[in-house]
Amino acid sequence: MAVVICSSNYLVQFPFPYFGLQEILTWGAFTYPVTFLVTDLANRFFGKEFAKKIVVFGFILGIIFSFILTFEEFNLIVLRIVIASGVAFLAGQLLDIRVFNILRNKLWFIPPLVSSILGSVLDTVVFFSIAFYGTDSSWIILAAGDLAVKLFVDFAMLLPFRIAIARFS
Repeated sequence: MAVVICSSNYLVQFPFPYFGLQEILTWGAFTYPVTFLVTDLANRFFGKEFAKKIVVFGFILGIIFSFILTFEEFNLIVLRIVIASGVAFLAGQLLDIRVFNILRNKLWFIPPLVSSILGSVLDTVVFFSIAFYGTDSSWIILAAGDLAVKLFVDFAMLLPFRIAIARFS
C-alpha cells in the first residue's frame, strides 16, 4: 500500500501528455486506484480489520511522504492538497472496505468492483471539493477526468484480483 501511495503522490506531479489531456490528467490517476486492489485483496484474504490497518499505515506514510516532497515549497495551497488527499484517501478506502465486506459473498467480481467504484467516487469528490473549494480552478473538469481514469483502472484491476483469488484461495 505504501509503495502505491508514495508512487501516486510522486506521479501526480507529471501531466499525462497524450491525447491533449496534459491539462486535466496526471500519471498519478493511473496508479492511485491500485490502492483499492490492495485493500480488496487484504479484505478478502485477511478480513476487514487487517484491511483497515493497511489503510491507516498507508495514510500515515502518505502524509509523511507528502510533507517531505513539499517541504521546500510548503504553503497553504500545498497544505490544503495534503489534507484533501489524506481525508479523501481515508474516506474512500474505509468505504471500500465496508462495501466489500457487505458484498463479500456475492459473485467474485461484485465486491471488488462495486466497492472500488464507490470508493473512487467518494475519494474524487472529497479530494477535489476540499483541495479546490473557493478557487477559480475548473476543478470539476479535473475531477471528471480523474474519476474516468479511476473507473477504468477499477475495471482493469478485476483481472489481477481474479488471478490472486484463483491462485491463493
